[in-house]
Formats: sequence, structure tokens, C-alpha cells
Amino acid sequence: MAEHDSNSRLEAFSDGVFAIAMTLLIIDIKIPSSDKIQTANDLWAALLHIAPSIATFILSFTIILITWVNHHAGAKLIRGTSSSFIYANGFLLLTVVFLPFPTALLGDNVLTERAAPAVILYDAVMGLQAIAWILVLRTAIANHLAKNESALRHLHQNLKFASYATVVYTVFAIIAIWFPLTVAIATTLIWFFWLLVGIRMKAE
Repeated sequence: MAEHDSNSRLEAFSDGVFAIAMTLLIIDIKIPSSDKIQTANDLWAALLHIAPSIATFILSFTIILITWVNHHAGAKLIRGTSSSFIYANGFLLLTVVFLPFPTALLGDNVLTERAAPAVILYDAVMGLQAIAWILVLRTAIANHLAKNESALRHLHQNLKFASYATVVYTVFAIIAIWFPLTVAIATTLIWFFWLLVGIRMKAE
């Protein structure tokens, strides 16, 4: 019973962090100043100006949502917890909470000549999140937290996915030096794959 309670508290804490991170994303989208808007066309132009920020908000909200779904599904694969697992989970949450900053930076710069540093930072954070997943999964496996053999197979499979993701986002961050917009689009598309992973990740 103690293991169950411990695991439940950790999941509840993590859920709260995810919820706060998702809420903070919207803060960086500012309503266009009415002082500079005289006509409907002015408002349309102002909305078009903040469209990249809205698009990156939607992307990052989706990323955090998918990460939460995967986290929630992963929690069903384990029983109890350990100190190393808690710290690994904390590192994962750190990458989630930090996401609003590169999101705002990306939204402000993705369609400008300054896009490269913003896209590089964004994919670097995605890479760090993949590393965090590796730590979470490795500590779960090392501490024998899998509920059963089926759950253990899922943990190993997800560990491979996280390793691949680390390589992909590292390569993306490098390529973004020359092709930032292409990398930004590729980063968006790859999250459809993680969505499918989250849907399929469950213990048999």
C-alpha cells in the first residue's frame, strides 16, 4: 500500500507541474495594442503579426499534452518509486517547465533572419527532454519498478524511442544553423509520431 501511495503522490505532483506549464504558455501571446489599430484591416494585420506566436503556442501546448499522455501511460507500467526515479522524473519536469521560454523565442523569430538561434534552442530543449526520458526509463528498469514482464518490454521499447529522439533532435539542432524553418517544420511533424507512441503505450 505504501508503494501505491508513493507512486500516486508522484504522479499527482507531476500532473500539477504539467498543468502549470501548459497554462504559462499563453502568457507570452499579447493582445494587439488598440492604440495602433484604427480599422479592421489594422486588426487583421496585427493578428497576422502574432500568428507565429499563436502557432508555436499550439505546438508547445500539444507537445506538453503528448508528454503528459506518455507520462501518464508510463506511470501505469510501474509500481512504486525510488529516489533515483524521483530525481529523473524531476529532470523531465524541468524540461517541461522550461518549454515556455524557447516557445516564446521561437514564436517571435521563426519567420525572421534571427530564426536559427531560436530553432536551435527549441530543438536542444527537445533533446534534453529525450535525455530526461532515458533517465526516467533507465531508473525504472534498474530499480525493478516494472509491474510485469509486459510492462518491462514496453519500458525497453520506449527507451529505444527516447535514444532515437536524442539523436534526431541533436541532428535537428545542428541542421537548424543553416535551415531553421525546415527544421521547425520537421520538429512539428515528428510529434505526430510521439502522439502515436502515447496512444499505443500501455501494459498488456
